Amino acid sequence: MSGGVGERWLEAAYAGSPWLWPLRPLEALYRRVVERRTRAYAEGRRQAWQAPVPVVVVGNITLGGTGKSPLVAWLARHLSEAGWRPGILSRGYGGRSDGYPLRVEADTPASACGDEPRMLADQTDVPVVVDPDRPRGARRLLEEGCDILLADDGLQHLPLGRDLELVVVDGQRGLGNGHCLPAGPLREPAERLATVDAVVVNGVPRDAALGDHYRMALVPAGWRPLGGGERRAVTPSPFVAPVHALAGIGRPARFFETLEGLGIAHWTHAFADHHRFTDADLAFTDGHPLVMTAKDAVKCRDLKANEAWVLEVEAVPDPDFVAWLDERLASL
Repeated sequence: MSGGVGERWLEAAYAGSPWLWPLRPLEALYRRVVERRTRAYAEGRRQAWQAPVPVVVVGNITLGGTGKSPLVAWLARHLSEAGWRPGILSRGYGGRSDGYPLRVEADTPASACGDEPRMLADQTDVPVVVDPDRPRGARRLLEEGCDILLADDGLQHLPLGRDLELVVVDGQRGLGNGHCLPAGPLREPAERLATVDAVVVNGVPRDAALGDHYRMALVPAGWRPLGGGERRAVTPSPFVAPVHALAGIGRPARFFETLEGLGIAHWTHAFADHHRFTDADLAFTDGHPLVMTAKDAVKCRDLKANEAWVLEVEAVPDPDFVAWLDERLASL
């Protein structure tokens, strides 16, 4: 049930496996393409569309999960509480729609909008729009009355202008072997971190190359039945362990580590990021409960499962990041 060749390559890139060394000439070519594209926008040879309201980009420079989407959800709630009218803009990776821009409604399936936009719409109660053309999607959010836009995973989408750039890094994985694609996990050179407004590290940082940064933690917030119902407390858990734990996210090990931290015995079932689950993936006949992430749950809500539970997690940034963010927002 692993993610196949792509997942094995990603693990090697983060571990610094020597079998990726022959790919470094291709990395040099990739870096030149990225630098040339970035320079074209910086010098005005390509034009970015600037929205008439603030745009906050939340992204990463690495492949694989970093905890970016929980931070986007936290930002949406934080901004709403502060009196803003935020909207979330997403590429909608993994979704296929007949038309864009796509406003994520209550009945929009993850197969149309993508798993992360579906999850963010469920968790934030703010407008979420999916569009591969980010400026076009941004204009759709303006029609919704939004006065600040959150671009989820939009760091490398340069046609959309931005007022703040936030990069999320997984503390445990860091920048991996420090190399760009295809010799490493970096979408952009590590030097890019020096140009963004803030680096937010999810968990305890192990990479000295990260430089100045803020911290955040992903905290379990509660359990809810896959088929719907009220959220239950994290402890004691509403089911009897051991359980089958499914995770089709960027770093499934993070979910399994969370279960270990809660003292929940489990069997691990890791899938590729954005995996499209089927009834067969949930078909366990031994009578033990099934648990999964909120991101996976949006793709499984209509599938057949016996006892299945969803673990909701929330991002908790350090107070110094919140103070910095509020100060910057006040100046926009």
